[in-house]
Amino acid sequence: MPVPLRGVLVSSLAAAVSVSSLVALAAVPAAAAPAVPPPVRPEDRAGDHLTVVVQHAGEGRDGTYEVSCHPGAGRHPDVAEACRVLDSNTRWGRDTFAPVATGTFCTMEYGGPATAHVTGIWAGRPVDASYDRSNGCGIGRWDRMVPLLPRVGAPS
Repeated sequence: MPVPLRGVLVSSLAAAVSVSSLVALAAVPAAAAPAVPPPVRPEDRAGDHLTVVVQHAGEGRDGTYEVSCHPGAGRHPDVAEACRVLDSNTRWGRDTFAPVATGTFCTMEYGGPATAHVTGIWAGRPVDASYDRSNGCGIGRWDRMVPLLPRVGAPS
């Protein structure tokens, strides 16, 4: 049974519109797509260096520690693990050392008088961060950085 010419034209026109729509979508310029940052390579992080000053953490934990990563070096009880925890807490677009956000509800528990001040360069950005254990948020923030910061209450 012959197909009427009008049916063939309509089918062909519908196929052409579909193909042109796909071509138009594929032709969106790359600038319109969100930029994905390149991965951070270890050789780009050679300047990572931190100074950690710990006070009131207990005997054998107080002091000034120096940590360099990529490659690891410095005066710290466990440079390799300190660098590992720093790397695991580093995310693109987020401050690794950010304070607890204003307005955050924190448990009212006291983790002791320990304080720490971290300064230097990490992931190419300046660092000037203070830590304490005055409430649940501060304790959690501190504990995420162990062993860069000493484990409070553990043997030295």
